[in-house]
Amino acid sequence: MRRFALILALWPGFLVAEEFRTLTWDEILSALTGQKLDYGKGIWQTFDDTMLTQYFSGGPSAGRWAVREDRYCSVWPPSDFWACYEVQQSGKAIRFVDDNGATTDGTLAE
Repeated sequence: MRRFALILALWPGFLVAEEFRTLTWDEILSALTGQKLDYGKGIWQTFDDTMLTQYFSGGPSAGRWAVREDRYCSVWPPSDFWACYEVQQSGKAIRFVDDNGATTDGTLAE
């Protein structure tokens, strides 16, 4: 019975630790600026404080990033289309959510 009570006492804290929280404008800037996200399988992205972003997936790609209305936005030349995403965080995990609800998860690199 005590073990069951202990599990119930700890369970809500476990759930909170696993939940993603939507970030605001300043929280997105703080979470991404100067950071590197690891997407796994050798794929990663950096977010410079000059608002340049580098993406590597078998080869490099350079673009620009910004935060607009509590959303992360990026443009990848030669396109001039800015794609924007809601940003969520859970510990070192960062999740980008597009307008259709599709997600991309990365982990802040050490």
